[in-house]
Amino acid sequence: METQKKSFIEKYVKIIVVLAVVAGSSSGIFGSLIEAPSMAIGFWRLTMGLPFFAIPVLAKKRDTLKAISRKDLLWTFGAGACLFAHFFTWFNAVKMTNIASAVVLAALHPLVVLVITVFVLKKKVGMRPVMGIILALLGGVMIAGLDYQQLSTGNFAGDIMAFLAGLFMGLYFAIGNEVRKNVPGQTYVFLVFFACWICFAIGMIATGTPALGYSTSDYLYLIGLTLVCQIGAHAVFNLCFGHVDSLYVSTWESGESVFAIILGIIFLGQFPDSGEIIGCAIVVIGLLYYNYYTGLAEKEK
Repeated sequence: METQKKSFIEKYVKIIVVLAVVAGSSSGIFGSLIEAPSMAIGFWRLTMGLPFFAIPVLAKKRDTLKAISRKDLLWTFGAGACLFAHFFTWFNAVKMTNIASAVVLAALHPLVVLVITVFVLKKKVGMRPVMGIILALLGGVMIAGLDYQQLSTGNFAGDIMAFLAGLFMGLYFAIGNEVRKNVPGQTYVFLVFFACWICFAIGMIATGTPALGYSTSDYLYLIGLTLVCQIGAHAVFNLCFGHVDSLYVSTWESGESVFAIILGIIFLGQFPDSGEIIGCAIVVIGLLYYNYYTGLAEKEK
């Protein structure tokens, strides 16, 4: 019996996920350069990113849209709403509380995915992979430099926003992992981005945020944000679902802070202190530990 040839994404999916995390880690750099309000940033990154998937799907793959069940369609739009909610709560969190608290609380999404995986989807997750996840999260705490004094000086409402950002990211990943089993990648990305765009369009109208009138540099940085983060990270994450578990994607995404520090050194000349370096090492060890034991578990299947 002839075995089916694996696609490029399926063959190198774990490497692609890591590269997507690297791309996503640049969002902080773009965010620091763009002066437009967060609602406008979200609206434009979706407006610019949507055509890359809408045009090919509507032109050549309309049959895939017709084949989607109502249940999968609703869940897909739910994922898009969760993506919008993640962006909205995260952008507000970093304005309402200190960055250390926001980073750590928002990075808890692997625990959200872990809970859904074990208790909702009834999937078995070994203790060693879980230890890798916890180790990576602890490293993230060290990178953020979170201590009691910093937490106490943060704004409680902002901390809640950051926690919700992590919660919505976890839901977004978990839903995508399940729906992608039935919906083709390109079609799923188009629908998720479309749903998220609708939410941002409503948000723009509701808040009276102007879409135009920003500086030329803002629009150039928005193009970069769209290509690198919206397409290079979020679109790729969704394409990878169906080939790798959402817990794997979420765990590696929690290591985004390490890559953000590396990019900060390269592009902004911001060098980490000793605590951040130790935290980076712990995150890397945790992710490698997680990756090694999930790999062993897959071989044993």
